[in-house]
Amino acid sequence: MNGAPAEFLVRTRQLLCGVDETLAGEVLDGGGIHVRDGLVAATRSFEELRKTHPDLPVEGGANAIAFPGLVNGHHHSGLTPFQLGVPYGPLELWLPQFRGMRYVGHRLDTLYSAIEMLESGTTTVQHIHPALVGDPENWTELSDSVLTAYRDIGMRASFSFMIRDRNQLVHEDDEPFLGKLPEEEAAYWRPKLASSKAPIGDYMSWFEAQKAAWRTKDPNGVSWQLAPANLHWCSDDCLTAIFDTARRTGSKVHMHLVETHLQAEFAQRTYGKSAVRHLHDLGCLGDHLTLGHGIWVDDEDLELIGACGCGICHNASSGLRLASGVAPVNAMLRKGIPVCLGIDQAGINDDRDMLQEMRLVWALHREPGLKSLRPTAGHVFKMATEHGAASTGFEGRIGRLEPGRAADIVLVDWDEIARPFIDDRIPLVDALLQRARQFPAETVFVGGRKVVSGGKVTSIDREAVLAEIAEIVNSELSDAEREARSRTETLLEHMSDWFDRAYPDGPKHRYRFNTIAGQT
Repeated sequence: MNGAPAEFLVRTRQLLCGVDETLAGEVLDGGGIHVRDGLVAATRSFEELRKTHPDLPVEGGANAIAFPGLVNGHHHSGLTPFQLGVPYGPLELWLPQFRGMRYVGHRLDTLYSAIEMLESGTTTVQHIHPALVGDPENWTELSDSVLTAYRDIGMRASFSFMIRDRNQLVHEDDEPFLGKLPEEEAAYWRPKLASSKAPIGDYMSWFEAQKAAWRTKDPNGVSWQLAPANLHWCSDDCLTAIFDTARRTGSKVHMHLVETHLQAEFAQRTYGKSAVRHLHDLGCLGDHLTLGHGIWVDDEDLELIGACGCGICHNASSGLRLASGVAPVNAMLRKGIPVCLGIDQAGINDDRDMLQEMRLVWALHREPGLKSLRPTAGHVFKMATEHGAASTGFEGRIGRLEPGRAADIVLVDWDEIARPFIDDRIPLVDALLQRARQFPAETVFVGGRKVVSGGKVTSIDREAVLAEIAEIVNSELSDAEREARSRTETLLEHMSDWFDRAYPDGPKHRYRFNTIAGQT
């Protein structure tokens, strides 16, 4: 991370360094942070630090609350599908509608979501790009545009790209499905589908070269990992190549899995076992892997996941908005599975406010019972910090405010949280979770570089970016865009018919969430 001042102090009312092994907040009243060369040099009483370093500049103030930068462990794009005219609905018939959406370009799209994330205290993101199209030169232009945008605005990013080698439209391969379409429709889609598939060896070679290049270019601000798209989108040969590459290069893997009940049923129909069991039998499970969503796992799956050290990225808003279900997070916690948090395309308010997502997660999993295990504020805070750090490849470097770690610091105003009153018996981590308002960050540092001041990003011309986006999306549709919309509407009808035939509805519960996991 570049552009950080060499050395300064941060003054706070209370400093939340992280949570301890009991999941209680580690809070230092009147705490201070000594930042030097982008790292936390010391955390102790501000008065002590000030006496030792009387000439250093001071950030924060007597009313500031400081906590570690938050981590969005699962993110795809900037402008939300809803903003671009795609209403929320079941995943299988929601994703294809993206093919008719407008796009503002890699840089602007990235900056849009990064503005929302930084201004609400998220300093690190797992960016999972939907696909690479064309040839390696196009891939490099895409990844460079995305990562340069994150670097310019001041976020840390782990970059990955979704890899598919089959079944891009429905749960059968592309050509048999296209063969059932009217020839004019098939002729339109065939080259577009082909352009987003390349030999797996080409993807792996390009990944290794890019990972090595960025390790030299920005080892502290950028990491790379692999992202097989999902079991129904990847053949066994594809998965084997990806996980072999991950092991050889010491890379993390982030894989969508059993997000919907149809994906879980696909695994049973195709392999005669669960998706998790199939990955286990292929030798893919391990502590290098984060499973995105994991909604339709059962107890046996969770035993396998827990035994191998896999993590899970819980995307609560996404599961609700897309009618996918509610992941059995409490069962995951009981088995000691590390859970991080992702906002996916957008949170429950169609934005990227991680504190809001944390509050939703806390509330969503409050199972009845006087002594039932439920996530505490400490659980949820750790999900959004240390577990997110591990999932994105920055473990040991971010996620806590302690000497030697990066100075990724969020400052909020206590009065904005406590007005008009919070009893002093309420722990700070609980007060933050329950009372922080939308986009609460007053000041944000990433690697000691101030990237948000007065609640607004400072590293780019925020208003110019938003104005440029508005000009593009409010302009007249091109002929190609009109055709894409029309063709997508027709394609959706054929896909809907395919899923109706392939997966006839069975008996329904009034609210069907995780019936596979024994929950109704």
